[in-house]
Amino acid sequence: MARDTAVTRQKLLGAARQEFAALGVAGARVDRIAELAGVNKERVYGHFGSKDGLFAATVGAAMDELTEAVGTPGDDVAQWVGSVYDFHRERPELLRLLLWEALHHPEPDVVGEQDRAAGYSLKVDALAERLGLAPGPEAAVTLLSLIGLAAWPSAVPQLSRLIVGSHVAEGELGSVVRDCVVQLAGRMAGGGSASERAGSGHETAVADR
Repeated sequence: MARDTAVTRQKLLGAARQEFAALGVAGARVDRIAELAGVNKERVYGHFGSKDGLFAATVGAAMDELTEAVGTPGDDVAQWVGSVYDFHRERPELLRLLLWEALHHPEPDVVGEQDRAAGYSLKVDALAERLGLAPGPEAAVTLLSLIGLAAWPSAVPQLSRLIVGSHVAEGELGSVVRDCVVQLAGRMAGGGSASERAGSGHETAVADR
């Protein structure tokens, strides 16, 4: 029974991610989510209480996947930023959920705010240690900037295409943006990362085009 309950919950979260990422909280329909998951509509309310509760759980599950995939900034900050970039490029649903969240839940009413803030605090501390900074505003804003650098190209891919597309060969947009993002992150982190050095050859190739 417990296993069936867990399976049903995961099916609902998977269906909800598709629905919420595409349509947001206001546009999503519980009956359609239940149909996608192959379960009765009442199971949604039994597991999550409400559509807002389901949205909160969906965002939480997606955030957990990101944390599990990329961890916290380590010795190679640029490599970490590259991992964040890769995650969002391969799984853009989380960014769409966060953009919908910003529209549906105005500050400070953010889903799971305390737990999420605590998770980011761990990343700020790790980054501060790596950069030799005291944990505080400078390290926090640096983390915010690095996340933006990694995430924004996937959040609004049309901007990547409009701004960068005409400057790179066809089919190379994603890899060029990634290389440049990693290099910029390396510079922000002090310019000494292995990832930045590995990308320097590509930077020269881009400049020669």
